[in-house]
Amino acid sequence: MMLKQTPLNAAHRKLGAKLVDFGGWEMPLHYGSQIEEHHRVRRGAGMFDVSHMLALDIAGADARAFLRYALANDVAKLKQSGAALYSCLLDDAGHVLDDLIVYFVAEGSYRLVVNASTADKDLAWFGSLRARHGGSFSLAPRRDLSLIAVQGPQARERVWQALPAIRPATEVLARFHAAASGEFFIARTGYTGEDGFELMCPTGNAQRVWDDLLRAGAAPCGLGARDTLRLEAGMNLYGQDMDETVTPTESGLAWTVDASGERDFVGRAALKAETPQRRLAGLVLIGRGVLRAHQRVATTHGEGQTTSGSFAPTLGRSIAFARLPKAVANGDSVQVEVRERLLEARVVTPPFVRNGKIVIHLPEETK
Repeated sequence: MMLKQTPLNAAHRKLGAKLVDFGGWEMPLHYGSQIEEHHRVRRGAGMFDVSHMLALDIAGADARAFLRYALANDVAKLKQSGAALYSCLLDDAGHVLDDLIVYFVAEGSYRLVVNASTADKDLAWFGSLRARHGGSFSLAPRRDLSLIAVQGPQARERVWQALPAIRPATEVLARFHAAASGEFFIARTGYTGEDGFELMCPTGNAQRVWDDLLRAGAAPCGLGARDTLRLEAGMNLYGQDMDETVTPTESGLAWTVDASGERDFVGRAALKAETPQRRLAGLVLIGRGVLRAHQRVATTHGEGQTTSGSFAPTLGRSIAFARLPKAVANGDSVQVEVRERLLEARVVTPPFVRNGKIVIHLPEETK
């Protein structure tokens, strides 16, 4: 089967990117050095093509009521135009179908950004919920939009240098807010633990925007750096750290579920009845080795398993997320099976890194 391509595929090839299959999309893994790209984001500004993700506009008189029912977090919290909310999309059993961001554009108008690998499934699920819930609103996939994320301590300056016309609308943006400016919808959000913008623009203009950002000094970065950055930042990856077999409570995402008040939402009853025995925690490896997903974790309270893992360039050692028995506490020592060897790791609470700084206490042995 032929892989899908974003509108920036030719740009990636021109820059010498190593292209890989990512959920049916041909995407850049790196442009030479994944670690250098990681550090460029932590120390300067890097940009990512995220046009494989899907924007979805939901608008109409009953859009708010529908989203309050469809999402585990409550869009009623969004009072100001441009305000954003992170939420899980659950099935009736309380399992995670996807994680997404929803933006309050205007009264009766919202924009969601969903994961590429789940986009078709999400659309079908929203369609079934609309039939169940009813109401007057439209669901419009915005496949005419491309998405570029620019991240890092210098990211906003690089964007304003490349796209000076959007500066007035975005200079005052608080974090986790968005604004429209001309052809752009710009959000001060990201998936790296750094400041920056996520830009949406008409697909026909994506190449020009990418080239302008490149000239302004934003370094092209691939999926490899994006993964190590989000892992250090304590951000889950759908399909690894949560999926249709687990609940938000088991995935470190209980904070995204708003069960206050009497609002009914999909999965609420199941979550209320659950008695989770597992939790998602962070691990820091003590000594040499590299943690990966699907490695067995031995604890004094039973076994667990890593869900994501990698060498963390900012920390200079390996880290992971692991789903562990609930009784395992932060600071506990555990054993991770790496190539038939049991290696010691310490349990911590993510994030590991935010805004370029290590924010966990590193065990004495790892310093």
